[in-house]
Amino acid sequence: MSRDPVCGMDVKESEAAASSKYKEKTYYFCSKGCKIAFDKNPEKYLDPEDEPGGKPEQKMPERVDKKTETVSLKTSAHLDLPLTGMSCAGCAATIQKGLSGLKGVHEAHVNFANAGASISFDPGLLNLKDIVDNIRKSGYDVASTTIELPIEGIVCASCVLKIEEALSKEKGILQALVNLAAGSVRVTFISSLISVKEIVKAIEETGYNVIQNTSGEDIVDREKRAQEKAYQMLRIKFLTGLFLGIFIMLGSMPRFFPWVPEILKNPIVLWALATPVQFWVGRQFLKGAWMAFKHRNANMNTLVAVGTLAAYVYSVTAALFPSFFEKGGLKPDVYFDSSAMIITLILLGRLLEARAKGRTSEAIKKLLQLQPQKARVLRDQKEVEINVEDVHVGDVIIVRPGEKIPVDGKVLEGKSVVDESMITGESVPVEKKNGDEVIGATFNKTGSFRFEATHVGKDTALAQIVRLVREAQGSKAPIQRLADIIAGYFVPIVMSVAVATFVLWFNFGPKPALTFSLLNFVAVMIIACPCAMGLATPTAVIVGTGKGAEKGILIKGGENLEMMRRIKTVILDKTGTLTKGEPEVTDINTINSFSERELLLYAASVENFSEHPLADAILKKADELGIETKPAKNFMALEGMGVEGLVGVEEVVVGNETLLKQRGVSPGGLEKQAERFSGEGKTPIFVAVDGRAAGLMAVADTLKKNSQQAVSRLKNLGLDVFMLTGDKKRTAEAIGKMAGIEHVIAEVLPADKVEAIKKVQRQGNKVAMVGDGINDAPALAQADVGIAIGSGTDIAVEASDITLIKDDLMGVVSAFILSRKTIQIIKQNLFWAFFYNTVGIPIAAGLLYPFFGILLNPIIAAAAMAFSSVSVVSNSLRLKRTRIDEAGR
Repeated sequence: MSRDPVCGMDVKESEAAASSKYKEKTYYFCSKGCKIAFDKNPEKYLDPEDEPGGKPEQKMPERVDKKTETVSLKTSAHLDLPLTGMSCAGCAATIQKGLSGLKGVHEAHVNFANAGASISFDPGLLNLKDIVDNIRKSGYDVASTTIELPIEGIVCASCVLKIEEALSKEKGILQALVNLAAGSVRVTFISSLISVKEIVKAIEETGYNVIQNTSGEDIVDREKRAQEKAYQMLRIKFLTGLFLGIFIMLGSMPRFFPWVPEILKNPIVLWALATPVQFWVGRQFLKGAWMAFKHRNANMNTLVAVGTLAAYVYSVTAALFPSFFEKGGLKPDVYFDSSAMIITLILLGRLLEARAKGRTSEAIKKLLQLQPQKARVLRDQKEVEINVEDVHVGDVIIVRPGEKIPVDGKVLEGKSVVDESMITGESVPVEKKNGDEVIGATFNKTGSFRFEATHVGKDTALAQIVRLVREAQGSKAPIQRLADIIAGYFVPIVMSVAVATFVLWFNFGPKPALTFSLLNFVAVMIIACPCAMGLATPTAVIVGTGKGAEKGILIKGGENLEMMRRIKTVILDKTGTLTKGEPEVTDINTINSFSERELLLYAASVENFSEHPLADAILKKADELGIETKPAKNFMALEGMGVEGLVGVEEVVVGNETLLKQRGVSPGGLEKQAERFSGEGKTPIFVAVDGRAAGLMAVADTLKKNSQQAVSRLKNLGLDVFMLTGDKKRTAEAIGKMAGIEHVIAEVLPADKVEAIKKVQRQGNKVAMVGDGINDAPALAQADVGIAIGSGTDIAVEASDITLIKDDLMGVVSAFILSRKTIQIIKQNLFWAFFYNTVGIPIAAGLLYPFFGILLNPIIAAAAMAFSSVSVVSNSLRLKRTRIDEAGR
């Protein structure tokens, strides 16, 4: 029996006894994974360093085949990951246990002190994403960084796939999402495993160029500058191509234009005119095709370059060596008009597409333009005007009528009316007074006030909105996966079809066979358009999320847009969502000659000493009516019944019916009214003065202004609406009835909300949960879509998938309408993109010729290709005109 000299384990007891042979040596592995090299005699241990070529790559056993006693070997990899979310050694143990139970992990150690995990694993069974997902399932996370890089040269869905595939192979990258419409990539990575420089290098090795930030500009400014520069260059090239193309067309068609000068009909002159179009105007296609070829790829540029070069080279040959064609019985026709006009028309499509794509991201530009540049602050008791970037939390800022509020804060002094429509979507200006919250970038209409800065820089509501919208616009909806998969095979398939078309027409087509085969080859190459497939989803997501942001609806990603369409059940939390979240006096009934004001005076005077929430409602009502309370003596709070005390010389009792009866006071016939209030979900409060019943008040947490309308609209959208509350069943059903909700889940403790949602989900329903985003965070996370409502400046609610800035349930209705409209547009775009290519390519190949004698001119094919991309982007832009208000128009 031999022992492992590394760990002392019996080799016989190891998981793998006999293994593979390396020349004359046999390898063994112990159960701890140590590697041992023996010669033919297992008793003689050999150091792996003795092997020819030095120490071999360590390999680990995957399984043992007992019949053949062979071991399948896998390479061992090691990772050190920085962790977040740990608060004690128990957290470290939880993560370690989860990792150790993961198939393929050989060893895992989690260190609470340095917040890191050290993992040895089999890369044949696991990858970085699997390990990170396991950590996240344990309730923790890996410290990661997300960057967005603008990229030049992305022209079609094939480009998107190539970049994403290349980045996904890089160690340390968790996610890479390329947005064709925005021309950028968002990369989430672990900085300890890969650097930004390495990410840029990986992108550029695929043949694309990353726009470097050398001036310290914001990414939005960089993209805008690059887009404007690219647009102007496209415009110049298009106009040049159009100018030369017109003369080439005139000279190439003497039958239609007999008045054209003879010199313009000369093939050498046409060649001279077509050459700058081919190699300068169309340079981006040639460059893109060459870069793709160098990296063994093919994309949209490849199709255009090969197609136009085929026509150009054929025409040059015919112009320089006409006798070669004449000897073969062919007329030496030239097709410089085809190559030139194809490039020009495709550039026109790119020009229109760039203009339309610029409009898709207008929401971000509008948001950025809202930010004021200056702020007037108090420093050393003096007003000083400073840049908004220099404002600190705690600074006191002065705002005058007609000025924008520079940052988020709370009013300290003064009153005003503020227009918040640009942030919340609420068209009605909001009154602001001491203690009220103000949002940066909103417009102060009337009064002057001072406020304390609470959020500045990247923490302001505006900055967070811009960040969330950008992230959402860079995300992918699951529906795009099909387009991405097809795009990966599209260009090679099209090139194969084009070659097959050439061969078939050359061998079986009518004379002149070479001319027909060439033109049809070019038509197939040109008409194919992966661009439309690549733009179908991202343009709609960009416009949809931008439209939502304008209305105060922040949708965190295209996947949430798509999931919203699949939602069948909406669960509304009662307190603070359906209702105002604070009790108020709803009804006052008086008897025995007491007036409402007298009743409130006595009740509020006694309740002034109480800390009960119902007391606050009575005091608030008295304050609203301008009633000043009187001093009360001998105050006494009676638990579960009410309060009593002396107001002047009169003894006042405020509480339930039981308290009145204990004090020997007859309710005076108010019992039936109290019962009715209870049935409506209200709390009846009796008031007695000097032994006589004075009246009855009802206090309740009332519905918000638009709650009933929102519930009705959600039902009209075909959704089942549930209400979730901790209230007693009778009270909950009464509130549900007022709101128009039949499905009420009552008496649910906060900790049990998650289980309540799971129960609805187990019935096969996709569930959206609407709550306040803080108290309801676990429930929002459990739901298929979590919607946080009325978040104000705290818009970055981590648990929510959709955040509504305005405290209005109608925003939920708008979110559903917006998601459905957006997915509808995406489906239309994808249908058009697939339909266009499915029909266009066979027609370009000559499918209609045997039946109708129709062939597609390559110039017409180029116009169709340009139109297909523009039509998809234009269709997405229709979302900008879509109404997502309560009318849903």
